[in-house]
Amino acid sequence: MQLFAFGLNHATAPLALRERVAFQSETLAGALRDLVDRRPVKEAAIVSTCNRTEVYCNTDAPPAAVDWLAAWHHLGPQQIEPYLYQLPLERAVKHAFRVASGLDSMVLGEPQILGQFKQAARTAQEAGTLGLVLNKLFQRTFSVAKSVRAETDIGVATVSMAAAAVAIAQRIFPSIREQSVLFIGAGEMVELTATHFAAHHPRRFTFANRTPERARHLADRFLGRAIALADLASQIAAHDIVVTSTASPLPIIGKGLTESALKARKHRPILMFDLAVPRDVEGEVGTLDDVFLYTVDDLGKIARAGMDARQNAVAQAEVIIENQVTDFMRWLGNRELVPTIRALRDTAERARRHELRRALKRLARGEDPRAVLEALSHGIANKLIHPPTHALSHARDEEREDIAQILSRLFQIHPPA
Repeated sequence: MQLFAFGLNHATAPLALRERVAFQSETLAGALRDLVDRRPVKEAAIVSTCNRTEVYCNTDAPPAAVDWLAAWHHLGPQQIEPYLYQLPLERAVKHAFRVASGLDSMVLGEPQILGQFKQAARTAQEAGTLGLVLNKLFQRTFSVAKSVRAETDIGVATVSMAAAAVAIAQRIFPSIREQSVLFIGAGEMVELTATHFAAHHPRRFTFANRTPERARHLADRFLGRAIALADLASQIAAHDIVVTSTASPLPIIGKGLTESALKARKHRPILMFDLAVPRDVEGEVGTLDDVFLYTVDDLGKIARAGMDARQNAVAQAEVIIENQVTDFMRWLGNRELVPTIRALRDTAERARRHELRRALKRLARGEDPRAVLEALSHGIANKLIHPPTHALSHARDEEREDIAQILSRLFQIHPPA
């Protein structure tokens, strides 16, 4: 058996193919059992996300496991193999460590993948396909990922504009939980930013959009309320944070509207994020004393600075991973020697029991205990030394020196010069 990993991800395969080879959570356990039952695979676990599908297995027949993936998804081998990476032994271990640590993610250092690895291990455990080798691999993977995050800055810096907006809000307000947030627009950027803010449980979410249905959809999702875009002028004053990203060719928030809102708020500050191109907020709004205005370029600079910080942490993370790969491969190699070590111990145990029985019989006959102990120790020593000395005495000329060196190393002896 050997450790083997294969799969495809956002860097090797288009989205259309990734969608076809993804596993649904409700069918994953059945797929794992099918892989182990039908193929020469002893253990298996599958990591399946929107960005990757990877199979980790303990197998003597890697090609059969690869063929299984194509067949399970009703694909021909030629449809999937050009996009696959296949990683045996040490490369599989290193890949698992890098992926779980966030070094192979679409967003460098993102933490969600570690949770997805843990879920993959739980599913394989429940399916009965997680054996000794894969369990050891996954547990070590979790440990390595934890070390990378604890000992480097790989996950510290902000690397997305949505996350940057939340970070700025946390610096300006004592608590996001006490603030009301207004989202203008209903596109991907608004939805992503709302998701980031939702994790901090603001006091109120409001959504405004030209298409009321889309605003209501987001309001339902985030437990907020929807308003008409025409009501914007009267609603800005009721919100502490405004996030806007529309396709309007002209600004929809001007200086006069903002001044009116500030007056109604008795000059309590407003934080505005203009994520639109062209801009939704007139530039003059940023000159008002009680307005903190950030454009898409401002947030982009924060995100780029965060990415640079994470890139600097990659070298540190790679050192941690390399050391852990070496340690895991040493464990894996030692495990392959277990049968030999067990046989050696069994041989020594049989010799011990044989000599002990002889000694007990002699003691029962009343012989001198000292003489019996001397004979016992000599008997055990002779039985243990006989096989290596016999091998050395009967070795061919060309192998005698090698055997002598091995014996010197095994028994830690230093023959006289």
